Amino acid sequence: MKHTILNLTATSALAFVFIGAGHTVLGQASVQTIVPGQDSVQSTTTTSAGTISEFSPQTIVVKTQDSAAPVSYSYSKTTTYVDQNGNPVSMETVKSGLPVTVYYVKDGDNLVASKVIVRPIPTVPAATLQESTTTTTTVK
Repeated sequence: MKHTILNLTATSALAFVFIGAGHTVLGQASVQTIVPGQDSVQSTTTTSAGTISEFSPQTIVVKTQDSAAPVSYSYSKTTTYVDQNGNPVSMETVKSGLPVTVYYVKDGDNLVASKVIVRPIPTVPAATLQESTTTTTTVK
């Protein structure tokens, strides 16, 4: 129990610093659940942040800054999709190009997403267009 609280506190503090400040969390964070009265790990949930490069009925593929190759996660009906405030997000709004943080567990060789935090795409002000007119006068 003591290990779980320490791991959760450290992970929460890091997540608050990076996500709260509006920065992309780089790398992976891991939270282990210790069964009370036992020294064995029951499960490990890991997080990874990046941008969705593909979203299909079976997988979500995320491009991270830590890996040259995109990472593929499977998901199921129990996978939850929320915004950065924890409010539920419809799967229909999840698409390529969105920044996300994926909470996942390793199941054999597969990475299975348990929760996906979808963040809005940062807005960039539109460039100001300047119109110019050139007049040419020919004198004979």
